[in-house]
Amino acid sequence: MYKLLELPHQQDIVALRRALWAHRIGHQVTEEEAVQVLWLADPRQRDEAAYLIEQWHRGELAERPAQAAKRRSPSMLGSAFTQAPLAAACVALCVVVFALMALFGDRVIAALTFVPVDSVSGRLTVGTLGDSLASGQIWRLVSPALMHFGWMHLVFNMLWLWYFGRQVEALQGPVRLIMLAVVAALVSNLAQYATGTVLFGGMSGVDYALLGYVWLMARRAPESGFFVPQMLVVFMLAWMVFTMTDMASLFGFGNVANEAHLGGLLVGLVSGWWAGGRAARGER
Repeated sequence: MYKLLELPHQQDIVALRRALWAHRIGHQVTEEEAVQVLWLADPRQRDEAAYLIEQWHRGELAERPAQAAKRRSPSMLGSAFTQAPLAAACVALCVVVFALMALFGDRVIAALTFVPVDSVSGRLTVGTLGDSLASGQIWRLVSPALMHFGWMHLVFNMLWLWYFGRQVEALQGPVRLIMLAVVAALVSNLAQYATGTVLFGGMSGVDYALLGYVWLMARRAPESGFFVPQMLVVFMLAWMVFTMTDMASLFGFGNVANEAHLGGLLVGLVSGWWAGGRAARGER
């Protein structure tokens, strides 16, 4: 990481950071004793960043008061789609699916399960992976990741999807994010299906893949701009181990897709090890 700028704690740098993200300039802000420090991920972008800082100092990046007031209500959503449109779209899609599940119930769930399910003469019939492939319903291999079965399930999965997914998209582009998400969803769904479970869902397998990827990128290629607090890594890994124990059911967390978490994490670690090594050698 390259130290770019030191500023007083009270200095508002929102406009500057928005401009840096808009130009895909990876950066990080840390708090030190008397200042906030702006770090640049890739020193090769130093001149471009310096030009934006100069514009910011002249006030050319700040909105006029009337414009700011006019845009205040949609600014958060608009900023999300500007910074990381694919990550924001994935979050929005999961929210839409959650709403459709609330409105139409079993019909939506049956359309997104890993294998076809149907009710015949009052009895539930369950298809196989071969049925999904033979009928051309390829979307079922990844679609369970879009389903969430409660508000807490949705909120926490979307929080981590945005936190990690935004970094991947901003620093390496939407193609890398979609590849990670699709592969992680496929592997985690297959891992969960292999246990004999049919009805499962959630983005947590993808979240753990993104966690593993960002963590190893930050460790193997510190100049890449990726960052994740070590305590967050410890918490998420400890949570995964906790939900695998019998104790989890005592606290109401017995129905957790542990195999999906583990499968997604392995995808992220393998991908992060490979991509981190390439980044450390200066390769794309």
